[in-house]
Amino acid sequence: MTLKGELDKRFSEADEPLDGGTVRKILADAELYWLTTVRGDGRPHVTPLVGVWVDDSFVFCTGSGEQKARNLERSKSVAVTTGSNKWKDGLDVVVEGVAERVTGLATLTALADAYRDKYDGDWDYDADDKVFDPDGVRVRSSACSRRR
Repeated sequence: MTLKGELDKRFSEADEPLDGGTVRKILADAELYWLTTVRGDGRPHVTPLVGVWVDDSFVFCTGSGEQKARNLERSKSVAVTTGSNKWKDGLDVVVEGVAERVTGLATLTALADAYRDKYDGDWDYDADDKVFDPDGVRVRSSACSRRR
């Protein structure tokens, strides 16, 4: 996947967009993200969540009864944002893409390990071949890849 920073000159001060490596590092190092999905009536739904950046994809989890899961059943279009809530400090990154359900024991186990490593065990998932299963709460994992 090719990640390329794009600046909106109306809101940016830098002369050049960030290179893909810097964008990847920002996405990998962030502790909190904002996921935007589309409700059935077309309105956006935005929610904060934790996630991991693995193999050039953003990976997040959602319970089957959560609003974002219901939204993803109707529309796979998503945006993931991370950055700062400071006016004159920080850098914001937005990735747009399509969510895909991730399955398979080896893949989900690796993703569970990624969560465990990144968040020092605070997000401690066990996986089977279809879902993460932390303490019996079944959640779904999806990956978001930037549109090219």
